[in-house]
Amino acid sequence: MFDIEAELKKLPKKPGVYIMHDKNDKIIYVGKAVVLRNRVRQYFRKNKKTKRIQNMVALVDHFEYIVCDNEAEALILECNLIKKNMPKFNVLLKDDKTYPYIKINVKSDYPDIYITRRILNDGAKYFGPYANAGSAKEMIEFIKSKYKIRQCKSFKYKDRACLNYHIKKCMAPCMGYVSKEEYRKQINEIISILEGKTAELQKELQKEMQEASQKMEYEKAQEIRDKIYAIERISQKQKVSNISENDIDVIGLARRYEDVCIEIFYIRNSKMVGREHFIFKGLDDEEDGEIISSFIKQYYVGKQILPNKIMIKNNIEEKNTIEMWLTEVAGRKVEIKTPQKGEKLKFVEMAENNALITLKNKENEKSNILIEIKQVLGMEKLPRKIECYDISNLSGTNMVAGMCVMQDGVIKKNLSRRFKIKEVYSQDDPKCMKEVVTRRLRHSVKILNNGNNSGFGELPDVIFADGGITQIRATQQAIKDVNKEIEETAKEKNIELTEKDRLNILVFGMVKNDKHQTRALMNDKREEIQISQELLNTITMFQDAVHDTAIGYHKKLREEELTKSVLDNISGIGTVKKVELLKKFGSVQKIKEAQVEEIAKVKGIGLELARKIKEEL
Repeated sequence: MFDIEAELKKLPKKPGVYIMHDKNDKIIYVGKAVVLRNRVRQYFRKNKKTKRIQNMVALVDHFEYIVCDNEAEALILECNLIKKNMPKFNVLLKDDKTYPYIKINVKSDYPDIYITRRILNDGAKYFGPYANAGSAKEMIEFIKSKYKIRQCKSFKYKDRACLNYHIKKCMAPCMGYVSKEEYRKQINEIISILEGKTAELQKELQKEMQEASQKMEYEKAQEIRDKIYAIERISQKQKVSNISENDIDVIGLARRYEDVCIEIFYIRNSKMVGREHFIFKGLDDEEDGEIISSFIKQYYVGKQILPNKIMIKNNIEEKNTIEMWLTEVAGRKVEIKTPQKGEKLKFVEMAENNALITLKNKENEKSNILIEIKQVLGMEKLPRKIECYDISNLSGTNMVAGMCVMQDGVIKKNLSRRFKIKEVYSQDDPKCMKEVVTRRLRHSVKILNNGNNSGFGELPDVIFADGGITQIRATQQAIKDVNKEIEETAKEKNIELTEKDRLNILVFGMVKNDKHQTRALMNDKREEIQISQELLNTITMFQDAVHDTAIGYHKKLREEELTKSVLDNISGIGTVKKVELLKKFGSVQKIKEAQVEEIAKVKGIGLELARKIKEEL
């Protein structure tokens, strides 16, 4: 048995990483500490903690720790463990995609240019990251349209030139038609474009164009002129910054209600070449600095190419350690800066403003969904709260129901509920639906009568029943029954009811196709309602959520039933010891077949108890 208090006393006064486990041995939190003893003890003392950490500590069954030589080593280990295990209570960067770069094999005599997502230590030049593959592809297409570089994947000398040479898209280095110097001149121009050094390049091209014109090489002059115009257009597409330094990532954070958005700008050679955003949920009680710190550690771990500087709004607690780590990875100095004024501060503020706009746009998308629901369902006002119900059972056993809630266009997992069917004893989904909805509405009415109209007390505007016409009618009957109870109570108390006192909840069915996927919404007239693909996708997610809630509860009850055995009747055998026995032997039958000495070796089971187990089995 793990004794937390006893283990806390054993903690060393050294840097390291601590790992929190729940009762199922699942890792729920990973943290780094300069002094393990001081840091881990804080979690189990009566001091002020965020709600999220309070919830985490309540689930901690045991912990382990790994001692490191220094804080930087601990930080790297923390990053790797978080990335590997994705602990529930860490700030998680779930978007694990890699961004596209443009690669030029400069070590080759005749380099090719292409898009890659893998950064190798191969001496090649990499440009980016680009916000998406489309941006990188656009740049590649521009380069190939203006420069006659090879497009074959592997360079080999050939007997004849390919089609690209004949349509004037390649100078055929494979045939020796272009010198290394002339080809390299093209590559150097392309590198200048990708680095944002277009002003100097344009001057050189202007000079070449004039020289060609003076020599009456008008076709060549026209070609150079077109190239200049194209470079001007591509340069204008990039956001120009007055920041003179190269390779900077600007990170901005914004909050809106329960959502947090981090926006990152990529500035390369005084131009913003791309941007990306990341949205986090359930971090309303976390400090900005903690979120930014966690983001930086997870975002840059494993990256081969790092910026020279990272700019953020406010200082973070682990700044020096993170800088040391990033510097070591990059092989050059990497700084985290908090600008106080000037152009750099404006860029950080711009990143923050864009993060806020991203969150607002997300809200607008939710509003559009609600507006469509209102229209297709023929409602007078926007449906603020929608509840969805699903029944789960196996041949009429362990019958349960799941309920999920969509609040203001967002599926709220924390408002989900699970119900055990109490009054239906056979496989009858409509009757189960009626029972569950009746119980839920009665509970809400009771809460409302006590003056509480929030949380579970808040009635839904719409109910979606997972199923067809029988589920719809069962749900409607539940609403009628509760309304009748409200009227009877009012009559007994001599209270005159208004229309607002009665439940006025719309009911629709969520019908599925042959592949058990949501096909449409259905009304009580068996009419399928036409909805947009966007709304259908949202409803499908809603249906999947309630299905997972119901079936998850059903599986839990089945597992509990399976774990019930004759072991429960043996004095001295509790849940922990029973789990340990079943973990070791796999079944009660194998425990019966085992020797007393074997049973005694199980954690928590002594020789005396082992003999007792053998006797009673």
